Amino acid sequence: MILKANRLNDVKEYYFSKKLREVGKLMAEGKPIISLGIGSPDLSPPAEVLDALTSSLSDTMAHGYKSYQGIPELRAAMSGFYKTYYDVEVNPVNEILPLMGSKEGIMHISMAFLNEGDQVLIPNPGYPTYSSVTKLVGAEVLQYNLTEESGWLPNYSEIEQNDLSKVKIMWVNYPHMPTGTKATDKLFIELIAFAKKHNILIVNDNPYSFILNDNPKSIFQYKGAKDVALELNSLSKSFNMAGWRVGMVLGADKYLTELLKVKSNMDSGMFYGVQKGAIKALGLTGNWFETLNKAYEKRRTLIWKILIALNCEFNKESEGLFVWAKLPSGISSEQMTDKMLYEKDVFLTPGTVFGSNGEGYIRLSLCVPEEKLKEVLQRVSIV
Repeated sequence: MILKANRLNDVKEYYFSKKLREVGKLMAEGKPIISLGIGSPDLSPPAEVLDALTSSLSDTMAHGYKSYQGIPELRAAMSGFYKTYYDVEVNPVNEILPLMGSKEGIMHISMAFLNEGDQVLIPNPGYPTYSSVTKLVGAEVLQYNLTEESGWLPNYSEIEQNDLSKVKIMWVNYPHMPTGTKATDKLFIELIAFAKKHNILIVNDNPYSFILNDNPKSIFQYKGAKDVALELNSLSKSFNMAGWRVGMVLGADKYLTELLKVKSNMDSGMFYGVQKGAIKALGLTGNWFETLNKAYEKRRTLIWKILIALNCEFNKESEGLFVWAKLPSGISSEQMTDKMLYEKDVFLTPGTVFGSNGEGYIRLSLCVPEEKLKEVLQRVSIV
């Protein structure tokens, strides 16, 4: 047998990839599993977006290779979207790079800027892909703590107790996943100052800023951000287009030039129809986000009732597509997850998936119809 590459020694299969096989097996055995684990929107994209996709298929250029940088109209739509919703000026020519989902941007950024032995500041708890990609490119993970006591925000004095001379990238993600902590002016101002002080590239992963939030923020709203920061964004959550794989990375030309060197060697451009659908989504006017959030508000209210029935604590001021909840004392995250799965046929996400600071917490997704959430509430209310 050919031996695996050494880079996989410290990288595990993504938790949901493995766990969903188990859930799928239980369902195949007839178990009525309801999953509150995954953040894959079940609601439909805007009808206009579907029309734009289907009507584009007859265009003469629809089925050929496309530019690695996306068609100009897509970059213009992304730039216009940032101006409309964040009041941020982004040059569509050289400050935007469309991605096939923002997740690939994590790999592109890491490959473009990290060498073996470099270090990366990664939040604990945080999105597991930050750590796995860091390890895949041979860099070292340097976790920084986010805790309930600190409001799930970085503690710079604690971070600076480390030798930061080898740190090149710091991953941040606000509104935060999994905790739902809001982005604030103070957060971004301090991050930019920290990055300049230590010569670190800040990457703000920003896919949740429109979910249950009427004040979306971008790190580029703050002075000096383009000198030291990149921002990832996505249509997956904002427009229910997760499977379309449309994202973007924004930042100064000096950074995107390097990213394009990686990206242009890894794909052959985004499908034309997907780009046309994305253009339509980004240009929507009216009450799309208001309508979307009304649906999520109803679901979140049911999630809160489920958590109350489980004697959990939670923050009603959180944002994003999930609810983060503190378990009662005496039960671990994975114990609660297994108890719910095997006794109540409900799949939740243990907080430990996101790091050691997730112990004692669970995460529940809002991507579940109200009828299913009512069924979960009924199941957990039965002693």
